[in-house]
Amino acid sequence: MSLLVKICGLSTRETLQTALDAGADMVGFVFFPPSPRHVSLETGRDLGRQVKKRALKVALTVDADDATLDNIMDALSPDIFQLHGQESVARLRDIKQKFGRPVMKAVPVAAAADLAVLPGYAAIADRILFDARAPKDATRPGGLGEPFDWHLLENLDLKLPYMVSGGLHADNVVEALRVTGAGGVDVSSGVESAPGVKDPEMIKAFIRAARATQELSVR
Repeated sequence: MSLLVKICGLSTRETLQTALDAGADMVGFVFFPPSPRHVSLETGRDLGRQVKKRALKVALTVDADDATLDNIMDALSPDIFQLHGQESVARLRDIKQKFGRPVMKAVPVAAAADLAVLPGYAAIADRILFDARAPKDATRPGGLGEPFDWHLLENLDLKLPYMVSGGLHADNVVEALRVTGAGGVDVSSGVESAPGVKDPEMIKAFIRAARATQELSVR
């Protein structure tokens, strides 16, 4: 199965175009005001049109209510919802039924005990995203640029597709994939020159590095 590369937190036409041209499989748009990567519904609509089915559109939300998800559906028509908050298993089921879209549940990881929630989420989610657990005083759950201990995912018995994020960049993505055996990687702050400011050259370098691991495994 081919590796999925997701560039998250895109907010301008230029950087979105870079991600598409460089071959990103998924492009993520953040609908969460505390984040420096937050986009308005209007911007989301504009960027969504630009994608033109060249990649999967991912809407990242954090404990969003139905009205918010409704507005995102209308503006972006995402291919998948990335749920990055404290959403329960029941809430995942509810969102899938109401909005008819696959859901990817972000699971914050700092210790082995954090993986105890997997059986519940795996029964409903279409994909799991392992991310570094944010510090207690953080104002947002992701995009903080710190990796977690990837060895916690070694020998993971998960029938569901999963991706890894948190502190990834062009120089460590190969190692992250080697250790975790993940089928995909998700990067945001690791391709930025400042919080929320994507760097086109860093986007290209990250995708190149991730794809190189695929070529090595094929050989």
